[in-house]
Amino acid sequence: MSSSDPQNYEEYNNSEWVPIVFTFFEYPRGDTFGKLLALSSLMPHCIGVGFITLILFRRDLHTIFFFLGLLLNELVNKILKTTIGEPRPLVRPNPSTEYGMPSNHSQFMCFFSTYVLLFVLIRLHHMNNNAPLERAMRILVLAICWMTSFIVSFGRIYLQYHTTAQVYVGALIGICTGAIWFTVIHFFLTPYFPRIVTWKISEFLLLRDTTLIPNVLWFEYTVTRQEARARSRKLISMKSQ
Repeated sequence: MSSSDPQNYEEYNNSEWVPIVFTFFEYPRGDTFGKLLALSSLMPHCIGVGFITLILFRRDLHTIFFFLGLLLNELVNKILKTTIGEPRPLVRPNPSTEYGMPSNHSQFMCFFSTYVLLFVLIRLHHMNNNAPLERAMRILVLAICWMTSFIVSFGRIYLQYHTTAQVYVGALIGICTGAIWFTVIHFFLTPYFPRIVTWKISEFLLLRDTTLIPNVLWFEYTVTRQEARARSRKLISMKSQ
């Protein structure tokens, strides 16, 4: 844009400016509780960033397909919002122009929590269930997931971004889609994971399947420690020659 064109500059300056609402959440000034609930609305974004980080550094097929399920869940939400066309509550000073039925946040969080619940109950059933620490850790993880889902969903009502019905419907859809996606992954796709990791593209991308490893964290710890000790002994042997 040239400064010698005052007409274009005036049109540009008088244009309506709109924010990127990806992380734009409002709360009543001075309402500390509302501020905390507004911050909790960022949880789906944090989970998304966490998944991308895990995929980049772990390259595990199950993590990748879990993330794909979250993306499909988002697509379902967009389709339903457009199809139903129910507006958000109009009681806020600056109501959003996007549709509100069903709530995206409650659907996302309930999808995530349902998938984690089924993963713990079904996929991890073969681990040491008698160990008190193992049981406590599973209960803690599930409690955190569902408590966070409740807080995020309640915040959407408290901050008047959604009606109660929109949040309830979003939660119900998220639970259903999470259960369906876990069923698809566990019973239909997981048996093909060993074959998928042998593909050339999978080898190029360093994809791996950890389905048969009960405790991936402990497995990686022990393998890394053994490899470090082996390399240390080899290095000492080379120096002594």
